[in-house]
Parts: sequence; C-alpha cells; structure tokens
Amino acid sequence: MKKLIINSILILGFVTFVNTAFSQKVYSCDYKSDADVKVYVSTYKSDADLVVYKCDYKSDASGNKGLWYFCQYKSDADKKIYFCDYKSDSDIVIYFSDYKSDAGWKNSSKQHLMY
Repeated sequence: MKKLIINSILILGFVTFVNTAFSQKVYSCDYKSDADVKVYVSTYKSDADLVVYKCDYKSDASGNKGLWYFCQYKSDADKKIYFCDYKSDSDIVIYFSDYKSDAGWKNSSKQHLMY
C-alpha cells in the first residue's frame, strides 16, 4: 500500500512537471535583468528564429511551438521575457504572425531557451 501511494505521488508530480515545462505562458518584463529570455521582434518572418502567435486563452498556449499567452502577472508565467530594441542584444528573434498555423521554430538550435 505504501509503495502504491509513493508511486502515485511520483506519477502525479511527473505529469505536473511535463504539463508546466512545455507550456508557453509568458510575461513581458520592464527590465532586462528580470527576464529569462531577451527577445527582439523582427518585421520580417524570414529573419525570425521563432514565429509566434498570440493566443487569447491560456489553455491554447501549450507546447514549445510558438503559441504564447501573455500573462498579466509575473507569477502566472512560465517564462519572463524582455523585448530588446536591438537584435544584437537578444537571445532569440521572433516574428508575430496573425495566423496560428504559421507558429513554430525556424531555428531549432534556440528552442531550448523556451523550455
């Protein structure tokens, strides 16, 4: 019985970790030092490492696929980002798309930054 309870707790913890580790709830910081990732917004899709679609609902922003939900509070976010003025200051370059189907990574070598 004790093993069953321990195994259940471990499985529940793992499922919770997997669910939150890959979601894309982001918070836009005012200061670079508060951010986990520094982001530059490109005007051209071809320059982007990641094409992002802004979701209206938190539940739509799952997976590391460029589907972002912008949280109102820092504590609700999985990643804190800072929007840079210069491309050279950023960790990743993104492009905001109006279409959900466009979202995704163009440069998979930087994909680890959003996990």
